[in-house]
Amino acid sequence: MFKHKTIIASIALACATGFVQAKDINSIGITVGSLGNPFFVAIAKGAEAKAKEFNPNVKVLAVSADYDLNKQFTQIDNFIAAGVDMILLNAADPRAIEPAVKKAQKAGIVVVGVDVAAAGADATVQTDNVQAGEIACQYIVTKLGGKGNVIIQNGPQVSSVIDRVNGCKAQLAKAPDIKVLSDDQDAKGSREGGMNVMLGHLTRFQKLDAVFTINDPQAIGSDLAARQLKRTGIVIASVDGAPDIEDAIKNNTSVEASASQDPWMMAQKAVEIAHGIMNGTKPENPTVLIPSQLVTRDNVADYKGWSAPR
Repeated sequence: MFKHKTIIASIALACATGFVQAKDINSIGITVGSLGNPFFVAIAKGAEAKAKEFNPNVKVLAVSADYDLNKQFTQIDNFIAAGVDMILLNAADPRAIEPAVKKAQKAGIVVVGVDVAAAGADATVQTDNVQAGEIACQYIVTKLGGKGNVIIQNGPQVSSVIDRVNGCKAQLAKAPDIKVLSDDQDAKGSREGGMNVMLGHLTRFQKLDAVFTINDPQAIGSDLAARQLKRTGIVIASVDGAPDIEDAIKNNTSVEASASQDPWMMAQKAVEIAHGIMNGTKPENPTVLIPSQLVTRDNVADYKGWSAPR
């Protein structure tokens, strides 16, 4: 009897003093837009590196949803069947994904959104997209001396894009002599989309001083359009800090600045938070924002880029 009481007392003491063994991360499921995009490759690699700090033998399952909601539902079902401990989710549709999130949580899996918000997720880690839009468009205001015609080239209406545009608009609004000619054209987040929308705007507007694009592929497409129509003197600023934009900024293009994202750090933070939740520690704020740094011709030589470990 005495021995039995001693065992119970020892367990109680262990719980009270925090000596209960932490839950290991044995496997992670990662579903992202496309592993053909270096941004998402960096997320997968960053997550794996952080997970291996907890468990060198962790199994990482990274897949492309290809922006297909039904495909992502199936992938999450597969993660549940595989018994993963956590899911890092780059939602194809931030709202419609909620039933899959709830299903995973019901199976005891922690779900953390990365890059964009995901309804019902335990936490979300993303770029401070409002700030990213602000610093990119402040660059435009400064470059134009507070006066000129500007286009905001919009994109798919996910939370990150909406926030970037709102940040940009807020900054441009502080300069009364900046005129926004257009802010509602969706360039689809792609190089081709950026080129097509820019061709339309260049045909429509004979005087255009600057363009803010919601991501780097659109910026590169916009620069290609300007070259095609032999339009010069247009300042292009965007958000991402992608490898392609590093080359564009370094070379003789219209792209002069990009507010960088840090997918490696984003993924590492997501794994860290998920591991904490697994072990009973919830973040003070379920939405964690990673600050953006502006990459320009002045500092691009020192920029580490997406693939560099932090």
